[in-house]
Amino acid sequence: MSACVPAFILTLSALCGSAGASVALGGPTNVRMTSYNMDLVLRWDPPEGPNSSPVVYTTQLGNKEGCVNTSSLQCDFTRLKVFYSEFGNYTGRVRALRGGQHSNWVESNPVALDRDTIIGPPNITLFTSGASIEVSIKDPAFSVSTLRDVYGSVTYNITYWEDSQRDKAKQISNIQQDRLVLSDLEVRTRYCFQVQIKTRNPKPSEPSRTVCETTGDREQAPWVAAVVAFLVLAAAASLVTVAMVNRKRIAHFLCPKDTLPQHLKQYLLEPPDTSRSLITWNPQPADVIYHQVSVTADSSPLEEGRPLEAAESNCSQQPDVTVKERDGEEKE
Repeated sequence: MSACVPAFILTLSALCGSAGASVALGGPTNVRMTSYNMDLVLRWDPPEGPNSSPVVYTTQLGNKEGCVNTSSLQCDFTRLKVFYSEFGNYTGRVRALRGGQHSNWVESNPVALDRDTIIGPPNITLFTSGASIEVSIKDPAFSVSTLRDVYGSVTYNITYWEDSQRDKAKQISNIQQDRLVLSDLEVRTRYCFQVQIKTRNPKPSEPSRTVCETTGDREQAPWVAAVVAFLVLAAAASLVTVAMVNRKRIAHFLCPKDTLPQHLKQYLLEPPDTSRSLITWNPQPADVIYHQVSVTADSSPLEEGRPLEAAESNCSQQPDVTVKERDGEEKE
């Protein structure tokens, strides 16, 4: 009996020692809740002490489970689709696990999203027109809602300077529009711009990246373009008015109403005469009417020295020449 008591005490002490070892793992350190453009990310550092084996972590946001058994040192609740409001206050917590051991929960700092989130830099675009530069500002995208929906009133601080002269920078503050035209600039000069956003958040946004652009030559005075445009419009209006007043004359000139003479119209409308056409276009040659003539020479000799007179006298004494008509024969 006396030997059983020490054995029982040793067994009990061993069980208590193993239970105590299960919670002996140290918790994560430097636990902090961060927010950038309305996201919600819990971050931490590994537990202190030797890390002989891998450590994983489990997180929670309030009473909602976040990342489970992750080896990363952060948990993005935004990507986990955990619902939260842009006007809420949030605290996260994390604990470490290694084998059968786990640490206690370690809570982060509380975060009020609309006041503690870090607003990212705006995006700016420059447009040049003569000696003027237009600055166009685009707000950063939020993970939840939009910049103007969260803060309502938003203003911009614009800083600009000539290239390589940052120490002489000028600033325009509390601009409410997201577009601004600077017209009092030097021609053919390179200017650089940077913009920050101001809201009811105690901290302004991160500054935008520096964007530079070169101005051109000065443009003509605006009234010159206005006068030219007015003259063009006046001329166009005058032409339209003249066309409307004289539309009948113009229509009559373009589409005259003169008619063809009646006999010409009747000739054009009559059907063609087939028989007349055939006669007109008959390819057979017409009958040729001719008479046969016979000539008989006189046998009397010509007198010397007067050949022409002798020929004439002989011709006058020549008997009549018989002419036979061949009309009937040809027709047969």
